[in-house]
Amino acid sequence: MPLASAPKSVVLTPELRAYLLAQGMGPDDVLDDLARLTRERFPEQAHMQVVPEQGSVLTFLARLVGARNVVEVGTFTGYSTLCLARGLTHGGRVITCDVSPEWTALARPSWSRAGVSHLIDLRLAPALETLRALPSREHVDLAFIDADKPGYIGYWEELIPRMVPGGLIIVDNVLFSGEVVDQYPAEKPAAVRAFNAHAAVDPRVELVIVPFADGLTLARKLPPSAR
Repeated sequence: MPLASAPKSVVLTPELRAYLLAQGMGPDDVLDDLARLTRERFPEQAHMQVVPEQGSVLTFLARLVGARNVVEVGTFTGYSTLCLARGLTHGGRVITCDVSPEWTALARPSWSRAGVSHLIDLRLAPALETLRALPSREHVDLAFIDADKPGYIGYWEELIPRMVPGGLIIVDNVLFSGEVVDQYPAEKPAAVRAFNAHAAVDPRVELVIVPFADGLTLARKLPPSAR
């Protein structure tokens, strides 16, 4: 299918990224220290942490939808969890899923330091088990999926019925460094491509893929009357 128009984008140089971060983002010692500790203690996995501009978007979107009930699939060291907790409306909480006591142990002191630990419910178990144990009714305002890529479709299918009409699902790494368009992608980008195809035809949502960070899907659950 031919493109409707020429691509329009900008190369994010280090200087331009520094400018971007300076717009509306002041210094944040808690997040900066958590990012540094993650790089020091888990250098081989540190790339899994969301970047600062992405964390700001998570906080902004949580506030935008007035999120009270948030579910996160993939805690890692808790950077994105902290950002989501900061965006909660009064009385809200984040249920976050992971399987690593080692990674998440780094998260807890930062959550406490930021004053959000009482807003976070960390559940250490396979995420599908945690999701299936949640109430089956529509009650989740915002969900963030950023975990093992072959599990994305399963997480999606557990979350969609639990999202309130108008609820927002955010999915990370949906462009996977551009590898989703490779002719013969490896296992992870192939799983992401399969998820993208699955989500794109789901009549329960409307969605866009934003070419931001490593690609971000924003999907809004439609009310029954709009399906």
